[in-house]
Amino acid sequence: MRSAGVKPQLIIKKLIMRKLAAVLFVLFLLIAKSSFTQVDSAGLKNAMQKLDAALLQKNEMVLKTVLHEDLSFGHSNGWIQSKSDVLNDLKSGKLVYNKIENNSSAIVNINKKWATVKTNTNAEGVVNGTAFKLTLHIMQFWMKTKKGWQLIARQSAKQ
Repeated sequence: MRSAGVKPQLIIKKLIMRKLAAVLFVLFLLIAKSSFTQVDSAGLKNAMQKLDAALLQKNEMVLKTVLHEDLSFGHSNGWIQSKSDVLNDLKSGKLVYNKIENNSSAIVNINKKWATVKTNTNAEGVVNGTAFKLTLHIMQFWMKTKKGWQLIARQSAKQ
């Protein structure tokens, strides 16, 4: 009779171990998924720094990566540039940035696919042969694509 009493206990023990293993496996999957789906604010900040440096250095290769094909780059005077306009105007010297200094920046909203950023920026340069020195409020809209974070829209206003 003793051996008959042991078998149900072993069966119950095995069932409990299997359920525990299944629960632990599901828990592991949930933890792994959450770590892979976290928002990439560090990557966004890096893209923002790359954009500013590329505008100053006229680095076309970096600009092609961080600027989205459907870019709308709005200036405080109402001038709006497309991606090709930005690249061509920097290359031709129509627009030259000598200084881009972000006094403050804040990620207003971010998720896995897009982010909005606001900055207070001092910008200096030359457009069409005329020097400018501006203090700006800038709103940027970034999209996460296969190329990484890309600027799709930007609008500035004078402070």
